Amino acid sequence: MDLAIEAILSALLVIGGIFAVIGSYGLLKLRQTMQRLHAPTKASTIGVGTTLIVSMIYFPVFEGQFSWQELLITLFLFLTAPITANFIAKAQMHSRMTRDDLPPTGLGNDWATFDEDENAPPTRR
Repeated sequence: MDLAIEAILSALLVIGGIFAVIGSYGLLKLRQTMQRLHAPTKASTIGVGTTLIVSMIYFPVFEGQFSWQELLITLFLFLTAPITANFIAKAQMHSRMTRDDLPPTGLGNDWATFDEDENAPPTRR
């Protein structure tokens, strides 16, 4: 039974490591900010999250003690990564796009995430 659990945990670690490497590679090789944003928030979050989940399973099963640190780190990671990605994407959109660059909403009103002040000076490109 212990060998089967160790094999499953080892496979999860390898899968998590592959995701982390792919996310790191994407962060280095992708050219645009919005593309670069995708790699670490998706792939690396899954990689680090998988490693933390393996740690949360390993210690109670083999050491007999539960550690709250891994659970808290995992929750923090899964809650903050999407929020941070959203803030970076909104900042990128506000700094680079004008109202004319956005596609029509089809509803007759503007995008909810793009509310530029009409009296503000134009942004640099």
